[in-house]
Amino acid sequence: MRMANGYRIMAAMVASLALSGCDISVDGEGSTKVNGSVHIPAGKTADEARTVNGSIHVDDNAAVTSAATVNGSIRLGEHATAISAKTVNGTISLGAGAHISDSAGSVNGDLTLASGAEIAGHLTNVNGRIQMTGAHIAGGIKTVNGSISIMGASHVEGGIMVDKPSGISFMSEDPVIVIGPGSVVQGELRFERKVKLYVSDKATIGTVIGATPVPFSGENPPN
Repeated sequence: MRMANGYRIMAAMVASLALSGCDISVDGEGSTKVNGSVHIPAGKTADEARTVNGSIHVDDNAAVTSAATVNGSIRLGEHATAISAKTVNGTISLGAGAHISDSAGSVNGDLTLASGAEIAGHLTNVNGRIQMTGAHIAGGIKTVNGSISIMGASHVEGGIMVDKPSGISFMSEDPVIVIGPGSVVQGELRFERKVKLYVSDKATIGTVIGATPVPFSGENPPN
């Protein structure tokens, strides 16, 4: 899959390192590891945090230049900051007010943004749910098999792209795209595969290509 290429390259680069692995906290210096989680304590600033088999936790009000792992999750606490966040197999979650100044993405994993969280670049995955509530994405959303939920006063610039799967797909259901009341999606909403698109009558969206929006009233779409 085209969107997976960058993550495969990243995985190969990180996996080529041969460093010792154990869980550590990082305070002021970066860390690159093979096995083990990386922890940035609350209020601290660190250089890049990378691991192959392990999670990366950036606590509240902490900062890291970049966070990257192959098999593990990435979590930014409330008002934490990073330049980028990437994982191959794992989730990415941004707490309230967290900020990523470039892009964030996973190949296989859910992506969750809490109220006030912001990504200045794009948000991408191949497999996994994308959920945001009162958050902001400036560079658009891209996925292949992921369902998307945009709720609250969320604002997405750069539109939405749901790409056509390449090769053999084992997904049994079509992705479900929900744009809830008060949300705004600017730019083109392009769907290269069949999806179920539900748009609140109190949401604002751009041009839709490849799907027929189903309008709904109230907080949630029909089952």
